[in-house]
Amino acid sequence: MSETVVTFPETNGQGHKAQNGTRRRASDGSSIQSVARALTLLETIAELGGETTLSRLASRTGLNISTCHHLLATLVQRGFVTKGLGRRGYALGARILYLSHVCMQVDLPRRAQSALDRINHTTGETVHLAALQGDEVVTVLKREARHAVRVDAGALGASEAPHATAIGKAMLAWLPEPEVHRIVSARGMTRFTPNTITDFRELIESLRLVRRNGYALDREEFQPGVVCVGAAIRDQSGAVVGSISASTPSMRASEEHLALMREEVTAAARELSAELGAPPVLERAPERARAP
Repeated sequence: MSETVVTFPETNGQGHKAQNGTRRRASDGSSIQSVARALTLLETIAELGGETTLSRLASRTGLNISTCHHLLATLVQRGFVTKGLGRRGYALGARILYLSHVCMQVDLPRRAQSALDRINHTTGETVHLAALQGDEVVTVLKREARHAVRVDAGALGASEAPHATAIGKAMLAWLPEPEVHRIVSARGMTRFTPNTITDFRELIESLRLVRRNGYALDREEFQPGVVCVGAAIRDQSGAVVGSISASTPSMRASEEHLALMREEVTAAARELSAELGAPPVLERAPERARAP
């Protein structure tokens, strides 16, 4: 099968087309040639599986080796490309993942609206969507409970208690321990109720249980009389980008109602993760927390 070659005109510095180049489209003067070429190199690396050689890039794009090398050097310097496959190989860099991660976060509230509405309608309870932005767990969307007696949904914005909430612990559970430490240290492990975990090692142990069960529980750890269930949302790389939680007053927190909340929240998190291209996660049987 023949390859489609995307080529750009090579110029001699005076705007004249070089003999070894062909135009892909007529220039309208609205783009900067070096930027267009750099973006095409990124797209071409992606099309070739995320990693390829300099010679193949030059052949595929129609650019000469020298032009490719200089553009790639800048992309490597900025983190969009990294060296790979030996001396003349290149691969997509971590900066691509960063931009993708931020894009997912921006798009997440739009994607999640119907999921939050469904949980809210089925359980009748308050529902939150949070995203991980830098070192902060930030609530970006919410739905108020349909009951007269309800959990105060609070304001949108950064959480003061990722260590004490289901929506926070659902995300922390899947992060490396140093990152968990950095996030909780930024605001401190404040004790909000007698049930709040304030010891870091104890928190790490509780996050192990979250990973095993696939969901997080907040049994009056942040607010007295409030029980919450949360689950993480992942992107195509498997990284956590957000979480969903449902909250209920303890007066309605029967095992049957909590099971319904858990089912709805975890199902929504799985659906959103699948929509974002996340790899499937194997189901595990819930593990009972140890008695205090």
